[in-house]
Amino acid sequence: MPVHLQIRGAVALISLDRPDALNALDIESLRTLRAHLEEVRDRREIRAAILAGSGERAFCVGADLKSTRASNASYAEALFLDKELAADAGLYIRLMDLADLDLRKPLIAAINGHCLGGGLELALQCDLRIASANAGFGLPEAVVGSIPAVSGLHRLLKAVPPAHAMQMALTGQRIDAAQALAIGLVSEVSASPAALLERAFALAERIAAQAPLAIQALQSLARQTAHLSDADAQRLTELYWGVLRDTEDRLEGRTAFAEKRAPQYKGR
Repeated sequence: MPVHLQIRGAVALISLDRPDALNALDIESLRTLRAHLEEVRDRREIRAAILAGSGERAFCVGADLKSTRASNASYAEALFLDKELAADAGLYIRLMDLADLDLRKPLIAAINGHCLGGGLELALQCDLRIASANAGFGLPEAVVGSIPAVSGLHRLLKAVPPAHAMQMALTGQRIDAAQALAIGLVSEVSASPAALLERAFALAERIAAQAPLAIQALQSLARQTAHLSDADAQRLTELYWGVLRDTEDRLEGRTAFAEKRAPQYKGR
């Protein structure tokens, strides 16, 4: 299989496993990745997930151009097709947009090596991004006469200051892990690939230990309030706070704090 799913406790590890192709995504890989993410979404015992690339050279370099280039259908023919049929007709980029999966569990990108083009667009869809010291990031599409096709510029502009995002997009130049940390593209840098995965699991396990409904509320607020005024954001925040107020988990959290013990959350 081009993508593997492993479960460790409440944490899922999804590994892109085409190291000889720098973990480039062909149609089979994209469909398998989406199937694994759906499984993570639907299994209640999984509370957080990690996305990583196999091998030492790359997290992901985007679409596999050798297998996604040719199509007998015109863009106009593919445009109005369903996602799956459109992918077979050349619009494979629709499978790389994960928003329709409505994944309400934190996804951590553990980035080692090359993270380019669609690979960076994939990482930008994760809730957290951490990297190894040898990671490299870029949107090189303009160099080959194209643009990032999975809202890469839009998401990069939200992730880092506009000047950095536009310089990356307009020049196609890559930045290293230290630069990515400096501009906020990643939150942490680990010394080695092994340390990176260890740190990713530590973060995922820490997240998985929190109240699941609170984590889902935080994710929803992050996605839904970015474009709102302060007043509208406050109204929505108050709504989510009110929803959580009388849950079993919030009562358990307050009781555990008073009793100076670790809470036991159930997602209720």
